[in-house]
Amino acid sequence: MPKDGPDASYPLIPHNFLALPHDQSALESSRVAIIPVPYDSTTSFRSGSRDGPEAMITASYGLEDYDFELELDVSEIGIHTTGAIEPHMAGPGPMTERIKSVVGDYLTMGKTIGLLGGEHSITIGSVQAHVETYPDLSVLYLDAHADLRNEYMGTPYGHASAARRAYECCPIALAGIRSMCQEEHDFIRENNIPVWYWDPNSLNSSWESILDILSGSVYVSVDLDVLDPALMPAVGTPEPGGLAWHQLVSLLGKVAESRRIVGFDVCELAPADGPPACSYTAAKLVYKLVAYACGNKNQPS
Repeated sequence: MPKDGPDASYPLIPHNFLALPHDQSALESSRVAIIPVPYDSTTSFRSGSRDGPEAMITASYGLEDYDFELELDVSEIGIHTTGAIEPHMAGPGPMTERIKSVVGDYLTMGKTIGLLGGEHSITIGSVQAHVETYPDLSVLYLDAHADLRNEYMGTPYGHASAARRAYECCPIALAGIRSMCQEEHDFIRENNIPVWYWDPNSLNSSWESILDILSGSVYVSVDLDVLDPALMPAVGTPEPGGLAWHQLVSLLGKVAESRRIVGFDVCELAPADGPPACSYTAAKLVYKLVAYACGNKNQPS
């Protein structure tokens, strides 16, 4: 029998992000920890984002390891995929604490954390953990919706309150917004929260002003509905309009050039609500964020 067991002698696909072999995915040697969070208990329109993490991991098998933009083999960064965080059935508050605890443990190991959602409420616990490790943290929150309600449907820890809870931890900048309620509109005005509303003619010219708001350490949170639903229909709450792929990637690249991306999440993929290309696009975005966080030659240390 082979030293590492019978599997070592057969061409089996590793079940992790990018389907990486052990030497590129072992926890001790990896710079990045990808944490799946299959959770969507506060979803208010279409459920199904609990299936997003698995769909992204499976779709990632088809990605090329080499990123020609950065001239980088992303697999060489070392990417460890953890087991999925089990949903806490006591509710979104305890689930937030569970996510904070898990993320905090990996941060103490010196890992760059990427969460695969799941609904956008998973951001709350992750930001809370990151602030404890990076006191100068700011959050770039990319979403079609403001998510600034103090509470929604009986909980302050749901997907509609994720940006509000993040704002209570550290500075936050919202971009790609094209839907909000009156409460959120008033809260933005009263607290001078920097918001860049989606505009097909002017958003690209706003990149520099967005960067001016961000601190040296940035957490990037992406709700996939920030993208145009023509590109990304597989989300819980699709909203007309939205960013094109190259607009989103261009912004993230500019952030990485002058700031340090210390953590990220990609949320709200509901794979059953769109074609398989949506899962592939989501996986590609995770891949790009890993590269920008840990492989950008121009990124500040």
